[in-house]
Amino acid sequence: MGNHRKALRTTAVGALSATLVAGGVLGTAPATQAASNGIRFVDIAGDGGTVLKGNVVTPAGADGTHRYPLIVLPTSWGLPQIEYLAQAQKLADSGYVVVTYNVRGFWQSGGEIEVAGPPDVADASRVIDWALAHTPSDARHIGMAGVSYGAGISLITAAHDRRVKAVAALSGWADLIDSIYSGRTQHVQAAALLNGAGALTGRPGPELKQVFKDFFASNLAKEPDMLAWGRKRSADTYVGQLNKNGPALMLANAWGDTVFPPNQYADFYQKLTVPKRLELRPGDHATAEMSGLLGLPNDVWTDTGRWFDHYLKGKDNGIDREQPVQLKSRSTGGYEGYPDWKSVGRTQKKIDLAGTTTIHANVDSGADGGVVFLSSVLDQLVRVPPIASMPLLPRRYAAVWQSQRYAEAQHIRGTAKLHTTLTPTEESGTLVAYLYDVGPLGLGKLVSNAPYTWHGLTPGKPFGVDLELFSTAYDVPAGHRLAVVVDTVDPLYIEHNPSGAQLTFSSPAGDPSYLSVPLREN
Repeated sequence: MGNHRKALRTTAVGALSATLVAGGVLGTAPATQAASNGIRFVDIAGDGGTVLKGNVVTPAGADGTHRYPLIVLPTSWGLPQIEYLAQAQKLADSGYVVVTYNVRGFWQSGGEIEVAGPPDVADASRVIDWALAHTPSDARHIGMAGVSYGAGISLITAAHDRRVKAVAALSGWADLIDSIYSGRTQHVQAAALLNGAGALTGRPGPELKQVFKDFFASNLAKEPDMLAWGRKRSADTYVGQLNKNGPALMLANAWGDTVFPPNQYADFYQKLTVPKRLELRPGDHATAEMSGLLGLPNDVWTDTGRWFDHYLKGKDNGIDREQPVQLKSRSTGGYEGYPDWKSVGRTQKKIDLAGTTTIHANVDSGADGGVVFLSSVLDQLVRVPPIASMPLLPRRYAAVWQSQRYAEAQHIRGTAKLHTTLTPTEESGTLVAYLYDVGPLGLGKLVSNAPYTWHGLTPGKPFGVDLELFSTAYDVPAGHRLAVVVDTVDPLYIEHNPSGAQLTFSSPAGDPSYLSVPLREN
């Protein structure tokens, strides 16, 4: 198992390196254009005097006689300060002062990687201070935005700095632990990408190195420390302060985000009482925003501009009157609006998980969640998610239940939930649940999945499992059926099944097992 995990991490780092190189090459075009329009590259003193490399783009003709709304853009994890130049120029052209900066610990900025810790939040406030002192920006109208790492830093900063009036958090996280440790299971490919990017483009400090070491080693003795470390770096921890400060928050993510799955964003959204908007689209981590970073037309960045125009400039563009939850199905091309997240999947249809089924652990049955980035991008671009043949799945290693064929299309919207009774032969273990759309030939297209891990339980004693699969929007064609599959090995996750372990799933009469599927109301 150790060699297998090492190979996964090596592959992930190699893939990330290629992505970063490609991003740097593709980024030269907007950077060159921006340079011709008066971009300034600057040094900004962050928290404790740490030098942050940044750039400033101001509206054409700005002469110091007029103040403009300010937008601050912290960079994504592992990307250089030119990341946002195409969008910064567009924002400046529409009347904003824009300051983008490389977060501490990456590229030419000083310090060590803090993972949205207190020094990163203090840095963001120092960048705002610098902008107010050195640019024609308006202290009454300040916004922040960012993709991924920049999104997380922006949300947490808005909780600590009342000057931030609006945020667009794109492909970000609200709960760091629930993102890469959901179901008490390490999301190994996602974490390996983050770890590889940090080592390749930045300077991880001793604390971060130890966190990754304990994470990959499944060091349960350090689990409380890891949870505390993650909570400090999660906007969900500060939701009370955000609601008190009152910034307008726009959250955008992709259904297939393998780094920050959409569930944690949707849960966070429900807790907010500020002006808010939630957008979910097909794709993987940051792929929905990518074309906009290259200066091409892009829905996410268009709505970001509209969000700032309304909440920083006061423009009556109607975005505040639209349905605040905007979803785009993985199967169709249009957007659907909902008044809140609870309205997304009001109708629940259950698939009975009847009978008693025993599976053996430690073998990948062939049902899995795919490969980080690649699988969800294929689904985004050509609607080809991971596929498994239901008749060929070995029942020794996979439990399989199927619904009847549906006479009408089933519009899945929201979060499917698994409930079952499990009896393991060992005190620790891992299962992974999958939901498939199965066609007439028995080929299943992956709709959703999620892992679940337990430790320290009594072998041979049954216990209840309640597991939320990753939220999604998917349309099952008429004539198809749904299948629920549970196995014990998936390359996306670290599994904790001892050699020879067996799992028995049952459905007691007084507590039947089922998968609840959320459906859009017709």
